[in-house]
Amino acid sequence: MYAATSSVSAPVRPHRTLQAGSGSYLDPGRPAAPVPGALRARRMPGAAAQPLSGRIDLSGPQGAQLRTALASVQRICPEFAPVQVLRRSGRSVLLVGTTGRATAVAKVLLDHSPEWRERYRHEIASYRAFVRHRPPVRVPRLIAADPENCTLVVERMAGRVAALQRHPVEAPPRADLRIALGAVCRVNQWRPPTELFDDPLNYPQRIARYHELGLLTDRDLGDLQKLLHGLKLAGVQRQFNHGDALLSNLLLSPAGPVLLDWEHAGWYLPGYDLATLWTVLGDAPAARSQISRLAQAAGPAARDAFLVNLMLVLTREIRMSETAVQRSMAAAVPAQPLPAGTLSSGEEQRLLLRRLHDDCGMARRAVRAAVGTR
Repeated sequence: MYAATSSVSAPVRPHRTLQAGSGSYLDPGRPAAPVPGALRARRMPGAAAQPLSGRIDLSGPQGAQLRTALASVQRICPEFAPVQVLRRSGRSVLLVGTTGRATAVAKVLLDHSPEWRERYRHEIASYRAFVRHRPPVRVPRLIAADPENCTLVVERMAGRVAALQRHPVEAPPRADLRIALGAVCRVNQWRPPTELFDDPLNYPQRIARYHELGLLTDRDLGDLQKLLHGLKLAGVQRQFNHGDALLSNLLLSPAGPVLLDWEHAGWYLPGYDLATLWTVLGDAPAARSQISRLAQAAGPAARDAFLVNLMLVLTREIRMSETAVQRSMAAAVPAQPLPAGTLSSGEEQRLLLRRLHDDCGMARRAVRAAVGTR
C-alpha cells in the first residue's frame, strides 16, 4: 500500500469512502452508501473565501507592494482605475478595476522566481493565442499584457464560481457538474494550431521525480513506465487540456460557462482534465463514475492515458495536502474554541489527505489491472 511521507493522525472520517465495487477502472458502478449515523462536517462560515476589501489601502509595506503592482498595470493599461483587491498572496495580487466603462481584472506576479515567471508568461501567451483562435468555451477577453514584468489585464466576466475550494467540502449541484464536465469535454475536443501551445508536462521526468521523492513506489514506477511505453507504441496523440480544470476556475453565468486561469494550458495525454475533475470530486461518486466511463469510451489506450494522468494528479494533490497539514500543525492553537459540528482547517486537511490516499490506492489497483491486460 501507499505510505504517507509524513505522519498523519486524523479522526474517523465523517464522510463516505468510495469503494472499488464491481466496476473496472475507477467506475464504482453505483454510489457508495454513506456510513450509517455519520454526519458531514461543515466548514465554518466565512472560511470559504476572503471577503472583498471594498477599498485599496496603499499605506505601510503592503501598500508599497500594491503601488508597485499598480504601476506595472498602468504602464500597459493607463486607463485602469483600481477599485478593489480581489486576492493577494505571497506570489501574486489580483486587482479589480475599471477601464473606461468596462470592468477589468489585473493580475500581477510578486514572486519572480523562474518557475512562476514561466507560468505567468505561459498564461499571457494563452490569452494572446485566444485573440485569433477562440476556444469552444467563453474566456476573458485580453486587454493588455506585459510578459517581461508578468502583468496581465483581462475582462472581468460575470458569473458565480462553481466551487470556492479546490476540493469542495460538499458535492456541487448536479446541474453545475454537468456544465463543468461539458465545458471540459469541449476544450479537450478543440484542436488549435499545434505551435501555439507546448507540452507543459514531461511525463517520464515527473514520474521519476515523484519516485525519487518517495511519493511513488518501485512498482508504481514500473507500472506507469509500462503504460507510457504502451501509449507510445500505440501512437496516442496529445490532447488539448486546460491543465488546471478545477471547479474554482469555472464561472457559471446565463451566457455559458467561463474558464479562467490558463497558465497550464497545452498538450497532454488524453484525459488530464478529466483526471483533475475526478480527483477534486471526492464527494460526488456519480460524477466520478461518469468521468470514468468517458475516459474508457475511446478504448484501452485512452483508459491507460487517463490512469497515468490520474496517478500523477493524485500524487501532486497528496504532496500539496501533506504540506498543508504540516503547516497547520505548526500554526498556533486558536484562542477560541470552534463551534460544535465544525472542523479546524488542520482537521479538514487531514481528512482530505486521508481521502486522497484512499483514492490513490484505488487508482493504483486500476493501474495494475490495466498493466495486467496488456
